[in-house]
Amino acid sequence: MTVPEAKTAVEWLVSAAPDPDACRWEWEHNPLGVALLPAGRRWDVLILPGELGQATLDVLTLLIEKPGPVLADFGDSRLGFFVPAGTASRWLGTGVRGAGRGTWIVVPYPGRATGGVRWLVVPDGHGTLTDPAVLELAMHEAAAQVAGSAAAKEDRKP
Repeated sequence: MTVPEAKTAVEWLVSAAPDPDACRWEWEHNPLGVALLPAGRRWDVLILPGELGQATLDVLTLLIEKPGPVLADFGDSRLGFFVPAGTASRWLGTGVRGAGRGTWIVVPYPGRATGGVRWLVVPDGHGTLTDPAVLELAMHEAAAQVAGSAAAKEDRKP
């Protein structure tokens, strides 16, 4: 990511913070290179288990040119997809957690290596979010792929 793109992404992210200067300070001084930002203002985050999340991201990138931001946690055990604010409170899906109004998420500084949480799709700085309907379609396709892969592994066991 070039410096101007990172700056635009930073400005978009801190626009969700109650105190943007405090957020910038946290990114600069936190040894892990992360800050807490509130969900539910500019965006919500739908959190999927790692295998399903990665498969969903793979399908999503085939469906649309540029998905919204996507975070991965330590060891890629969970992926967080940024969706429009209000989505988490309406989402019904087994195994999917929602971070919306009243919740906070750990967010790394765009374009820098951090101590665990990382961007798989960095914010573009223009507010691009993943359409929940498209995300749901991608999840259904990914779930079928994951289930098929698990069944194939079972069939190969002696």
